[in-house]
Amino acid sequence: MSAPSAERIEVVLVKAGRTKIRYPAELVSDDGARIVVRAPWAGEGARDFGFVRFEQGDVFTEYYWRDRWYAVKDVRGPGGTLKGWYCDITRPAVRSGVELVVEDLDLDLWVSADGSEILRLDEDEFRESGLAKTDPRAAEEAERALDALELLAREGRFTDLLSQRPVFRIVPGSRAVLTAPGDAPG
Repeated sequence: MSAPSAERIEVVLVKAGRTKIRYPAELVSDDGARIVVRAPWAGEGARDFGFVRFEQGDVFTEYYWRDRWYAVKDVRGPGGTLKGWYCDITRPAVRSGVELVVEDLDLDLWVSADGSEILRLDEDEFRESGLAKTDPRAAEEAERALDALELLAREGRFTDLLSQRPVFRIVPGSRAVLTAPGDAPG
């Protein structure tokens, strides 16, 4: 008797109203709030960012939320060694059948495997996108999400996010506030 095949899903990354990339992935889990997929590097050839190189053989375990403004990608080399986490600031993910649609809002964060390198990326693209004028609420959510992810990384609690332990809450009129390890989110 053979093992059941994994459920496939198509990840569709949209940017500025256009499909930026579409790729197949294995659905790892979907609990109604968080969707986890796994996929090999979907780019053509290698891409060297200076702080990390994505290449054939890399495996991305990608975490998307229906109620959060970001996606986190756990990036591992061909041998399974963790390279780090690439975080896309996005609108909340939408799953429709076998498609998972995510709208990229330009901001990104890189966290190296050992946590020594935490880089805010593409802030210039975000400003140039005009989102602050066309959709001020989305721009504010995007900036808050980036701040919250960076705060978690700097506090050494980034992996708590992927384990689904409560890690921060948003206080109206302020940025993210870290919770203590046992606190319930507010």
